[in-house]
Amino acid sequence: MTDRPPADQVSAVPDRSTLRLALVVGGLVLAVLLGFGLGRINGGAPAVAGAESALSDHRHPAGTGAHEHGADQGVAAEAQGLSVTGAGYTLVPTDVEFTAGRSGELRFQVRDAQRGPVTRFAVVHDEPMHLIVVRRDLTGYQHLHPDMAADGTWSVPLTLPQPGVWRAYADFTALADDGRQTALTLGVDLVVPGGYAPRSLPAPATSTTVDGITVERRGTPAVGVSVPLTFRFTGADGGTPTLERHLGAYGHLVALRAGDLGYLHVHPEPELVDGVPTFWVTVPGTGRYRLFLDFKVGGTVRTAEFTLDVP
Repeated sequence: MTDRPPADQVSAVPDRSTLRLALVVGGLVLAVLLGFGLGRINGGAPAVAGAESALSDHRHPAGTGAHEHGADQGVAAEAQGLSVTGAGYTLVPTDVEFTAGRSGELRFQVRDAQRGPVTRFAVVHDEPMHLIVVRRDLTGYQHLHPDMAADGTWSVPLTLPQPGVWRAYADFTALADDGRQTALTLGVDLVVPGGYAPRSLPAPATSTTVDGITVERRGTPAVGVSVPLTFRFTGADGGTPTLERHLGAYGHLVALRAGDLGYLHVHPEPELVDGVPTFWVTVPGTGRYRLFLDFKVGGTVRTAEFTLDVP
């Protein structure tokens, strides 16, 4: 029979197995608390992985970032397209020189931080890539949709009618291997040698006529504030033409800032109100802007252009 010490002499130090269990449990609790704290410091929930790549039918509340490319409506908008690189991605064209009035082809890749070509893009408004081309005096606007080869090279036929420096904007949402999505607009200059005679912008106006259709703009954007812009359409006969969906929406609005050609691409509310599309717009600063509204009537896509001064 083994003698046991009196109760008041039993050691208060736990045995090794108990100590090991306590350390494991304590470590797990500490890891959970640290992970929660770091998550709060880094802005809350992590980016969602495995999101759907086809976004042509996406719906978002009015004034959210998904309606206005390159801007968060909750804060002052920032103009996009001012750089060839951003968020770890780089726009790399094959050639940037074109001959005035001659049909050519623009070819480019979007490369990631490891300099590899990106080949996975989300489909936003029916297309994985929106390419906007305009001369630096804000004339000659084109909205194109290139095709991508298996190696990530995009190509599209392109004719630049006049000499000068043109700006090409690649507007896309890249998909990372973990499913994360990065919406981005990168820009690069294209050159057309020859005598460049820049044109002055038309004076600011609230209406314009395209192919007999008068388009009236209502609403005035303000710096850092989400403001609704609406557009009303009147046919040559005085009636209201039927607005049709184009690329999944009742219109596409591109705003370019004179001087630096800062870029905003805005989509309207999913549905018309009294036959009128509504765009929620936040401009990044004061100055003169050129608005390009692509709309579809009678199966034909047209572009209405407006000059707008933001005080």
